[in-house]
Amino acid sequence: MIVLALPKGRILDECGPLLSAAGIIPAPDYADESSRRLRFPTNHQDLDVIRTRSFDVATFVAFGAAQLGICGGDVLMEFDYPEIYAPLDLNIGHCRISVAEPKDEAGATNLAEISKIRVASKYPNVTRKHFAARGVQAEIVALNGSMELAPGLGLSRLIVDLVQTGSTLKANGLVETDIIAKVSSRLIVNRAALKTRPDEIGAWIEAFRAALQTLPAAA
Repeated sequence: MIVLALPKGRILDECGPLLSAAGIIPAPDYADESSRRLRFPTNHQDLDVIRTRSFDVATFVAFGAAQLGICGGDVLMEFDYPEIYAPLDLNIGHCRISVAEPKDEAGATNLAEISKIRVASKYPNVTRKHFAARGVQAEIVALNGSMELAPGLGLSRLIVDLVQTGSTLKANGLVETDIIAKVSSRLIVNRAALKTRPDEIGAWIEAFRAALQTLPAAA
């Protein structure tokens, strides 16, 4: 059995046309967030899909619990698993990892004049690397959600978060002051599985590659 790990949420919706173009039809409730099932059969007897948190997709694939997955570039940057091979940019899930701060204080922090700053983020590794490259030590406040509350409540001076439209930042009085990376979702593969089952895994990589040729380019 080959297992394909899919992320819950917005990207799961965007996966639908791609899966269809690749010839994969999961059980109908795979996209139903209210379904208690997490593993679903497909129209292929040797392929199941699982639905999990976006951050966990990479972990399932890295440790071989799933052989294939669809994963945001932000997750790959944060964990940098050597066990993962990411052969295809799937042209979905477009967003960016950004630094943001209160609108009224934007530009007030001169990184050249400080050595340490407190930042709230669910991307501690990405955040540390970004600020270290600027000669600043980032003290990370680890949050998994509601990041936009942190500066206003004195929890941190800045935040590093995933941004799609920027509307949530704006609604909470924050503005982007730096873009760390633009990201999209990728097809990821467990390297050991590709090595031991090259024909099967390779066929699915090619199925996704061919599917991309049939779908319209993102705006």
